[in-house]
Formats: sequence, C-alpha cells, structure tokens
Amino acid sequence: MNSVLSEQRQFQITSDSYGQRLDQVLVELLPEYSRSRLQQWIKQGNILLDGKKVLKPKNKVCGGETLQITIEQEQQGEWEAENIPLDIIYEDDSILVINKPVGLVVHPAVGNYTGTLLNGLLYHCPELINIPRAGIVHRLDKDTSGLLVVAKTLTSQTRLVRQLQKRAFEREYEAIVMGEMTGGGMIDKPIGRHPVHRVKMAVVKNSNNGKEAITHYRVKERYRGYTCVQVRLETGRTHQIRVHMAHIHYPLVGDPVYAGRLKLPADCDDTLKEFLQHFKRQALHARKLGLKHPDTGEWMEWEVEVPDDMQELKILLSKL
Repeated sequence: MNSVLSEQRQFQITSDSYGQRLDQVLVELLPEYSRSRLQQWIKQGNILLDGKKVLKPKNKVCGGETLQITIEQEQQGEWEAENIPLDIIYEDDSILVINKPVGLVVHPAVGNYTGTLLNGLLYHCPELINIPRAGIVHRLDKDTSGLLVVAKTLTSQTRLVRQLQKRAFEREYEAIVMGEMTGGGMIDKPIGRHPVHRVKMAVVKNSNNGKEAITHYRVKERYRGYTCVQVRLETGRTHQIRVHMAHIHYPLVGDPVYAGRLKLPADCDDTLKEFLQHFKRQALHARKLGLKHPDTGEWMEWEVEVPDDMQELKILLSKL
C-alpha cells in the first residue's frame, strides 16, 4: 500500500476573491503547487469550505469563507531503492545536482525497471518516493553524460518545472560532430515523432506535427573532418541536439540512431580508427547548468568537464 504524508493548512478567503473559481483562489494561496495538483485535491475531497467538502474546481467563492486544505504527498510508484553510486555535485534541503555518467538510464521504463538514476536517488534520499518522478525535473538520454537537477520537495519541483517552462534554465552542452563547421548559428526547427521510424524523432515540416525546438551552437575546436561545438538549448525536446545537428548535416560522433555510417578522415591512423569504430554512444555531454534556487531565488551555476572517452577522442583528433 502506498504511504501518504499529509499536513493541514487553513486560510480565510477575502472579499476580493468574490466570484472567483475555487481552483483560481487556491493557485493564489498556494503558488508553490501546480494547478493540476490543486484540482486533484479538490476532486479527492481534500478541500473544505466552511467545513463542507467541495468537489468541483469551477465552484465559485463568495469571500469570507474559511478554507481548510489537506495537502497530501502520496508515494508515487512501486520503484525500489538501489545502492547505485551517484556523483553528487551539489545538495541542500531542496535540490540535488547530479553528474550523470554514460550508460545510466534516468527513469524506469520498459526494459529498464531497475538500475536507473531514480532507483539510486531513492536509496540516497528515501523521501523522494513521495515526489512525482522522484523529483526528476528534466532528463538526459542514457548515453549522454552530464548535469541534471533533482527536486527534493514538491514545492521545489513545482518551482523548477515552472522555470524550465519559462526557459529560465541555462543548459550548455559540449558535443563532437562529424564534419568541419565554419561557424556557429541557431537552428529553429520543430521536432516531432519520425513519420516512419516511430522510435526516432525528426525535424517536421508541419509545426502542428511537432513542438517548437530552438538550438544555439558555436564552434569550440576544429579538427580535420570533425568539430567540437558548444550547444545551448532554448527548448528541451527529446533528442533535440542529436536531431538538429543531424538535420544540418553535422551528426554527433557515435550516435547510433541519427549519425548514419561512420566516415573516417583521410590519413586516419589505426589508433583513431579503432577508437572511432568502438565509440558507440553519442559524443554529447551536459557541461553546464544554471538556475534560480527554488527557495532563495539565488542564481546558481555548476560546470563539469567532459568524461574520459570524449576527452580521449579530442586528444586523438587534435593529432590529425
């Protein structure tokens, strides 16, 4: 049976709220919770107006009523805690910042019910079982390394999600792509499900079939036949960097889905050739993360270097 943590809150509705919907009033009184969650509590009978249950979010208030709220945090899933080592860059009572390694799945799904970041988070911080997705605010692909933030409270998660929706996060990536770029630029192309290969994403011509996706990139280092780029996300769509880079004909090295056939540079020595042939993950690293702390409002930034495999690839490419 799922466990439930609850607390009671009480408010006096002012006359200024006359004629407003109940859910609108709740959003003003409890801005730290999402509107959908507040509506859920109304429908569950967690809201009392002058001691009586109100089950419809659209019910109007008159002002002067006493509002009693039972705030619930229910266990969100049947996931199991696992002792998985986590590279914790920062932690306080509200957030965790993790440097995710290559190969670690973020959230349990078909084929990966255990051994995920979520399972490791529950071992490190058991109370996350009461937060949706165990506090995970955004994700990285299994074989993308780097920084992501986890909320440790429901309030922090709500505030971080709102920041993300307002594009207030700073997310900077480092990638190694095939081809020699002459300069940076911006890609503003909607991304949706591939019309034929449903496991892939793709740039779509009709924006109705996809979601807005904006990627900024600039050249960081040039090599013969390859380029190291710095990428900044304005939006956060599934596989966004991988899809956008492939769309402009600079696919990520090692990308098993979007890169196509490996093209080796001229005069490639055996060491580099073997390394590239065995580089079986996209050369992509979430290097920098910036956000406003959900409690204090203070701007915070973290940065981590690329992992060893990308560092070694850069060294080998620099010798061409």
